[in-house]
Amino acid sequence: MPRRLNDGNRGRFTATALLFIGLISCLLVYAVFFTLLRPRPRDHTLDSAVRFTDSRDQGRVDDGGCCRGVANLELWGPAVKWGTDFKFDTSDECCKACKAMCSGNDGPCLCDTWVFCGNREACGSKFGECWLKKQNDVLVPDRQEGGQKVMWTSGLIFGQGQGIVGFETEHGVLHVKLHPECAPHSVYYILSLLTLRHCAGCQFHRAENRGSYWDSEGYHVTNAPYGPPYAMIQGILQPEGNIFTPIPTEHCPTITRGSVAWVGSGPEFFISLANHHEWKQSYTVFGSVLPEDMDVAERIAGLPTIADVWRSVNVSVLEKPVSLTVRRMKSGQEQAEPGS
Repeated sequence: MPRRLNDGNRGRFTATALLFIGLISCLLVYAVFFTLLRPRPRDHTLDSAVRFTDSRDQGRVDDGGCCRGVANLELWGPAVKWGTDFKFDTSDECCKACKAMCSGNDGPCLCDTWVFCGNREACGSKFGECWLKKQNDVLVPDRQEGGQKVMWTSGLIFGQGQGIVGFETEHGVLHVKLHPECAPHSVYYILSLLTLRHCAGCQFHRAENRGSYWDSEGYHVTNAPYGPPYAMIQGILQPEGNIFTPIPTEHCPTITRGSVAWVGSGPEFFISLANHHEWKQSYTVFGSVLPEDMDVAERIAGLPTIADVWRSVNVSVLEKPVSLTVRRMKSGQEQAEPGS
């Protein structure tokens, strides 16, 4: 039987097609095995989380990003930058301009107060004005006026060695560095306590030591529970007879050793003896105890206590509450000035 002319061509086409399919299959297999077996780069998200948990720098409070102020408040004081010639679009920019004049480790801040007009309708031609000022006494800021009719927003900046108050107790003084950039409403309340001769009713009433769950630097021991005890001392900052206005929620960073924070909206507060990442970011932190004074907090935490239950939580209540008074502390600059 005569052979058809296309028989040979079809055979050659089939062979070529099979060869092509074989090459594609090999390439696919190679790609799969290369993906599965090649060294994988580190997962930066996971790695950063591990470093965050284990890093020895985690106890430091990073408030460099905070730039909060109080709306409807105008702080007075000598101007170092006139707002008529110094304008921004946001209060954050105004605050950062003041911070830039207070960034050195030595010497006083050239600016410790910023005042911004950010309500376009209320401010009119003054919209965007940023007044940078210098207080005569940063712990007693000169307040011009406040209230809903005030169109200004104001904030304080405390430089190196400034904004430190003392929580005086019979067991020693806890020097607390206040953070007005992060918690301005809280700090203004603490500054108001400085004007009182006494703070009757202000006290520590709960004491939870670190137990064996956190080390002396505040780091959690691997596989240990998170309490009780809960590594903190708790008290109240409300003088007897004074009406307390709840503090709005402000900056809530991770609680670290030395953090001073409100319980809810105050006036209950606590000082942490450890790094509490398990508490998430749930509490407004308005200050930090200076590291050299943490032994005073540890001393209070070691006082005799009585077991109690608060809202289904086992707590340790001091047998004898520890009274405290809020005092102003002289900065190094003030101590160096003659006659101070």
